[in-house]
Formats: sequence, C-alpha cells, structure tokens
Amino acid sequence: MTPRKLFRALAFAEAVTWTLLIAALVFKYGFENESFTPIAGGLHGFVFLAYGVVTLFVWANQKWPVRTGILGLVTTVIPWATIPFEKSVDRRGLLDGGWRMAPGGEKPTNAVDKVAAMVLRRPIAAGAVALVAVAVVFSVLLILGPPIPKG
Repeated sequence: MTPRKLFRALAFAEAVTWTLLIAALVFKYGFENESFTPIAGGLHGFVFLAYGVVTLFVWANQKWPVRTGILGLVTTVIPWATIPFEKSVDRRGLLDGGWRMAPGGEKPTNAVDKVAAMVLRRPIAAGAVALVAVAVVFSVLLILGPPIPKG
C-alpha cells in the first residue's frame, strides 16, 4: 500500500466516523437515545488515533514541511476536515511516491527514518505493535471516561 492510498483511506474513515459520531449525538440529545453513542464514539476514537499515527508516518515519509504536518494533525479534530486536507496535499504532489525507507530504498539517517525503516521492513509485526499501542491508548481513554463538565 502506498502512502497515498493509506492516507486517503484513513482520511475518509475519519470523516465517516465523524458522521457516525455526530448522528449518535443527535440521537442522544435530540431523541434522548444514547444507544449509539458508545459505539460511534468508540469507533471514532479508534480511527482518530489511527489517523494521527498515519499522519505522523506519512508526514515523515513524504518530508512534509512542519506547517503541513501540523495542519494534518489539526484536521483530525475538525469534523470532515481530513478530506479537503487530503485532497490538498494530494493535489500538491505531497502524497506521490512510495515508502522511502522500504527495503531497497533510502538508508535511514535519523531516528524517525530508522523507525520508518523498521516498520516497513517488518510490516506485519509493526502493524500488530501499532494496533496494540492504539488499543492501549484507546482503552486508557475509555477507562478515564469523558471530561467532567464544569458546573
């Protein structure tokens, strides 16, 4: 999977889960039906974290300017903003090419590139570790619960 395909898939998934979460909140507050909120909230939270990780990885791989990378991360918290951001970086060619640190690619020269090379050379193991890491963060956030409203 290319950086472009991976980033586009997560940007779309983030927008879809925003839609599900907002619909669940409409049911919760408009119809006093909370049955969809835990599911939509959990799904959105998981995709939110995954999109953040993928954004960091693609940012490093594609050597985006700092401003572009930070904007990519900010789009996660704005409903549906991942889609126009993805289209913008794609249009500017910032998603072109393959994985720089893939086997046979560039030699890692810094810590970020070394991590990328490790991930790309052992994708199944790295994917499992990433999935576990996202699940752990997600679980901790679930245990902590929602923020306490000011009152």
